Amino acid sequence: MAEKNYAIILAGGAGERMDSPTPKQFLKLAGLTVIEHTLQVFGAHPRIDDIFIVCNPKYRLLMEELLLRRPQKKVSRILSGGGSRMESSRAGVLAVPEDEAKVLLHDAVRPFVSARIISDCLDALDRFPAVDVAIAATDTIIEVSDVNCIASIPSRSLLRQGQTPQGFRAGVIKKAHRLAAKERSISVTDDCGLILRYGLGSIHVVKGENKNIKITHTEDLFLADKIFQINTVQTDPGIDLGLLKGKVVVVMGASQGIGAAVAYMARAHEARVYGFSRSTGVDVADSAAVAAALAQAMDKEGRIDHVVATAAVLKFGRLIDRDIESIRQELDINFIGTLNVVRAALPHLVASRGSMALFTSSSFTRGRALYSVYSATKAATVNLVQGIAEEMAPQGVRINAINPERTATPMRSRNFGQEPPETLLDPETVAAVTLRTLLAPFSGMVADVRLTDKKIGV
Repeated sequence: MAEKNYAIILAGGAGERMDSPTPKQFLKLAGLTVIEHTLQVFGAHPRIDDIFIVCNPKYRLLMEELLLRRPQKKVSRILSGGGSRMESSRAGVLAVPEDEAKVLLHDAVRPFVSARIISDCLDALDRFPAVDVAIAATDTIIEVSDVNCIASIPSRSLLRQGQTPQGFRAGVIKKAHRLAAKERSISVTDDCGLILRYGLGSIHVVKGENKNIKITHTEDLFLADKIFQINTVQTDPGIDLGLLKGKVVVVMGASQGIGAAVAYMARAHEARVYGFSRSTGVDVADSAAVAAALAQAMDKEGRIDHVVATAAVLKFGRLIDRDIESIRQELDINFIGTLNVVRAALPHLVASRGSMALFTSSSFTRGRALYSVYSATKAATVNLVQGIAEEMAPQGVRINAINPERTATPMRSRNFGQEPPETLLDPETVAAVTLRTLLAPFSGMVADVRLTDKKIGV
């Protein structure tokens, strides 16, 4: 029997430091509660088998309501937490049946933990009985005396700021908690502290990430909101494109570049593909034409499972020098056209509980001089994706934005001329990530496609 990997999500906080009547794990952030974001990360990780939630008994019904509204398939238990973090982690740890299992303990209010951190923790537990996650200390740390004067200034080179998850072999952390239960007072603040206290083995440190913040204070929630605005993911290259077989895929902008590659690759995996573009008489800026194109696919197939919108134009120049017609065309195709596709596609995708992929660019985080209108439309596309993901989550519709690095497309060559091929993504790589994103479980995210993805899993 293969060993199991458990995630124990500690959600026992009552929100005192947030100065809110609602505990911080249940506050809304980018359309979901904080704990729902955290659960999504662990639920989507292919190596996590089971998730236990440890929560304050006062909020158990609220937790159950969240799970009923948006089920998390891997959540198998909701456990009552104690009056302290240690008591809550003990409740979770002792609920794990197998001593040989791997256990990750994670703060519910760290929603930005990455799949990479989770994987690294699980890998490290093959060699160590315990692991912690930490980042280098960037501020000088001072030790003070009992009269609040500096007693010492430790060398920053050896100091780290701890994060979660913390990982353990189940038998080791169970032993630590059983030993701790026999003591009246313990001053450790986390589970790795117990391993140190009782000398139960080496604790390996996994590299954390600056964005893996803990939402503790009111200002943290504002920072988290900004992180969500620019947060990106990398789509799992292991997602099987064979899952497209028999699915109905509509591609807007299918005549060339990335759109053509998406349509070709989807057909190669036996999807039923309908491609439209201006060359076939469908201008995305024409809402009636877009609706009619989708209706055509619906009439023939009886369903639409996935929609991809790649149509875009890129125009160069200072805003003050450009004419209004040129600006209007760029807005009409890049954003109004995207809106037209989304509005027309949503009713079909609600029926199929399908998904959609739109396209942004790296300029969505900061406008580019001489391409200010293009940058603005790409930032607007990301905001649209985030808003629609929240609106359509109850209907099971997923929508994400694809963010490719420089790609060898006709639009790029027209604007930038010939560039070294090794500096550009090929459309097939972007198409593969796009199709896998359509099949991925997440929504409201920006999926990066990087040069390092080139030819992976195509």
